[in-house]
Amino acid sequence: MSSSEKEHTGGPAGELPAVAPQLRSLRRQAGLTLEAAARDAELSPAHLSRLETGQRQPSLPMLLALARVYGTTVSELLGETVADRDAIVRAGDMEPTHAGGWTYWQSGASGRGMQALRVRVPYGSQGDIVRVHPGEEWLYVLRGRLRLRLGDTTHALAPGDSAHFDSLTPHRLAAGDQDGVELLFVHTLLQSPTAALCLGPITGELP
Repeated sequence: MSSSEKEHTGGPAGELPAVAPQLRSLRRQAGLTLEAAARDAELSPAHLSRLETGQRQPSLPMLLALARVYGTTVSELLGETVADRDAIVRAGDMEPTHAGGWTYWQSGASGRGMQALRVRVPYGSQGDIVRVHPGEEWLYVLRGRLRLRLGDTTHALAPGDSAHFDSLTPHRLAAGDQDGVELLFVHTLLQSPTAALCLGPITGELP
């Protein structure tokens, strides 16, 4: 074990956050040295060492990066246990959630490596918000027309069209007509509030 991996002994052990030993355990399970994990997560070894010994609290972007490097979820990094989940989600159990003018129906179990949603996007809603975050996204247009901006290119999608892209590509979704658009939506960014990973609002209309 390198000197950067040795535990810091300052402070009562009872103050060590639960996430700290979990971070170290998952790194070792992944077979990574402190230096290798820090490099892959774009952190310094000293900073990762402080996270693993509870001297620093990880931010959400750090947790996302470490979850990606260790091949796990943010929930597991935080030591959360997930109850047994049914494979089937019944239509009557899909309660709508409203956020930012959009309506979401959870169409898959929580706590998994992907999140499946049915989404209704009204016309003129959130068209100025650019999203950039780790993961992948897949969407399928059920009804209406979607205007999807990926980087500098805008695509018009009709019912039956789909898109699959890296979420680190700056992207915007907007309804293409007054009746709004309804989508099936699957993404791998499971444990993080989407709003915390948006870059926006920005000026200008979706071209």
